[in-house]
Amino acid sequence: MTQTAGAPSRSVLRDTSFLRLWSGTTASGLATWALPFVLGLAVLDRSLSAAGLGLVLATRTAGFLVAVPVGGVLADRHSRRKVVWWSGLAATVGSPLIALGLGRSLALMAVAAAVVGAGQGACRPAFQALTAEVVDEPRRQQANAAQTFAVRVTTLVAPALTALAATVVDTGALMLATGVLWLLAAVVPPWTTTHAPSPARTRARFVTEFADGVREARRHPWLLAGLGALTAVIATGYSATGVLLPLVSRDRYDTEAVLAAALTAYTAGALAGALIVARWRPRAQGWVALAGLACYGFAPLSLLLPVHPAVVVAAYVLAGVGIELFNVPWFTATQREVAPDKLARVSSLDFLLSYGLAPVGLALIAPALDAFGAPAVLGACALVCFLAPAAAALVPSSRRFSVREP
Repeated sequence: MTQTAGAPSRSVLRDTSFLRLWSGTTASGLATWALPFVLGLAVLDRSLSAAGLGLVLATRTAGFLVAVPVGGVLADRHSRRKVVWWSGLAATVGSPLIALGLGRSLALMAVAAAVVGAGQGACRPAFQALTAEVVDEPRRQQANAAQTFAVRVTTLVAPALTALAATVVDTGALMLATGVLWLLAAVVPPWTTTHAPSPARTRARFVTEFADGVREARRHPWLLAGLGALTAVIATGYSATGVLLPLVSRDRYDTEAVLAAALTAYTAGALAGALIVARWRPRAQGWVALAGLACYGFAPLSLLLPVHPAVVVAAYVLAGVGIELFNVPWFTATQREVAPDKLARVSSLDFLLSYGLAPVGLALIAPALDAFGAPAVLGACALVCFLAPAAAALVPSSRRFSVREP
């Protein structure tokens, strides 16, 4: 349970309740990452077509987008821990059904993937709100840094581990393993009694409750400004580099090594950023966070210019450091500033707009490339990545990510 305000602070890594929460969120993150990779292995062994892969991933995304706002409302209406429990169980059930449909029924795989996506989407805002219950405010930045560090380590080492496992077991077994991870995400986190919704809230309509969360977000101008900047960076910078980095690596440098090195550099930079921000608390934390977010603009900028491959790698390191300088204070400030009984709904709005709109950016990149060419697209995306956080920093409360006076 959370320490009282007067209790002496100790490292969050020595807190059993947090370690259980950390283990659960790490398991869910690993399962989330693993599914598309395992499905990609299924394409390689011809048990799934490329079109089938696209369909399954699309239905998972659809399930995620539908469930995020629902999960936010339910996590504020009921126990956050129960929402984690049921969403984790839903993904646990859906995972073996994907394996069952592999090579037999694409329709079953698509429906099961939607269920997994729904479990993933519902648990995200619940985990964010549960962190605020389990960890006291002075240690939340360290807790959020530890969680994001685990995610980055997973993305760095998991591909090799999964590929190694694929030499021993088939893709169906790997799919079942993701179900085990979701089961751990459902079972391992601690149960809390901090959040006790009023009976009146449980009788409100879903749309009304979600609208209450939107109104709560509007009470925090820094949050709306930062969310707008984050959405712009993800929809442009992430999308452009995701599509164009492989092309630039192939066409300009004539090697896949630049692609691999840049992606690894981004993850390594994010790991370094998480370590830095775990302890660093600058006075103008919001401005530092937005400056970190703007650093992602160096990634498309490095692809635009005919530079040495080392410059591309360095740009991705800087982007990785910057994104965690933003993410960790952003999550921490949201947990601190937003009304506790509306935290999950505000978090769901965050995920829905920032990461939910990413597929829209990806869908628009190809037409934009055909219409304007790669240099114009990369230049425009770099400009958006630099200007959107700068515009957000102009909002007075963005300096500290707080509407309260210093």
